[in-house]
Amino acid sequence: MSTVYLNQTDLLAPPFARRIQVRSLGIGLVFTALAMIGAWVAPREQFMHAYLLGFMGWLGLSLGSMAFLMLWYLTGGKWGVAARRPLEAAMRTLPLMAALFIPLFGGARGLYPWADPAKVAHSPELQHAQLTYLNVNGYTVRGIVYFLIWLGFMFLLSRWSAELDQPPIRDIGRRFSKLSAAGVILYAFTITFAAIDWVMSLDASWISTVYGLIYVAGQVLIAICFLVIVETMLSRYEPFSNLLKEQNLKDHGNLMLAFVMLWAYMSFSQLLITWSGNLPEEIRWYLPRWRNGWQFVGVALAAFHFAVPFGLLLSEPRKRKVRRLVKVAIWVFVMRWVDLFWLIEPHEHARFVIHWLDIVIPVAIGGLWLAYFFYNLRSRPLLVLYDPRTQAALELAHE
Repeated sequence: MSTVYLNQTDLLAPPFARRIQVRSLGIGLVFTALAMIGAWVAPREQFMHAYLLGFMGWLGLSLGSMAFLMLWYLTGGKWGVAARRPLEAAMRTLPLMAALFIPLFGGARGLYPWADPAKVAHSPELQHAQLTYLNVNGYTVRGIVYFLIWLGFMFLLSRWSAELDQPPIRDIGRRFSKLSAAGVILYAFTITFAAIDWVMSLDASWISTVYGLIYVAGQVLIAICFLVIVETMLSRYEPFSNLLKEQNLKDHGNLMLAFVMLWAYMSFSQLLITWSGNLPEEIRWYLPRWRNGWQFVGVALAAFHFAVPFGLLLSEPRKRKVRRLVKVAIWVFVMRWVDLFWLIEPHEHARFVIHWLDIVIPVAIGGLWLAYFFYNLRSRPLLVLYDPRTQAALELAHE
């Protein structure tokens, strides 16, 4: 069966996408109002930590989707034909995240010790860090540069993909692969420095050369999990009901397993290097995360972010059944947020506690993000119709 016989209106997102879009927007607006109340009644530092948690989580999903999409352009594979448009829709939420970056540099003083003149005045370490790298102007300029690079790749990938929604059939895969080769490298560099600027600098005296790679692995992993969740919802409708094969699901499961292992390897490497050095300036980041109840979060991450998903994803039958794989995807998706909470929230002498803003702000940003995602998903056909790879996949699906 050739794609020329398909009507593009039949390839638009099913009606449930609009319902979720509207409900997500409503939830986002309600929780945004609650977050604004929290900005008035809660301590500034608590609000900004919760905001950073929500921002980094949903930004990671946008960037991870773009990185995962570029990996497919580089490597190919039948699994990417169905995944392409959901990944593009997630990638195209980056303008929203760029706008949501504004409160971070606006409230930097309440988040980072190096941005508070009173704290800097009494700390030689902060004075040195501020002189060499960390200052509000540099923080802001670098943030703008990161987003310009990400938005540039998003624009080109999205525009070229939209060109293939109209005839004739054209093979421009080489153009995608060349851009993606540069894009993957620049993504790894920019998110590494962004993680240093936005999260690692919460403790300006601690450094880790593995820190950025942990974010790379985590962002791609959460993108894979979200993709499986979306594909599960779409699998009841055409064209996904015919196009999404067991082998595609197995590929997604294998990729999820690979990035679970990569995240665990990077996290353990950082811990092992720090433990073997056993220097006061290196272990200081782990000390508050192994006291006052935070140690149980660390143990939970080792067990439920790595050991349990690792065991489940070794099962071949589980990776071939969408309703079984999606349960693992939801599990890992939730654990990604637990990991970010463990990375961002603990600080010296702080006891483990979940503040209500730690839930309200991520839900507020998430509601807006999902509304934008489903708007993007509905704005284009679910398949890139005039791409030769889509043609081949459709012909195989209807044999």
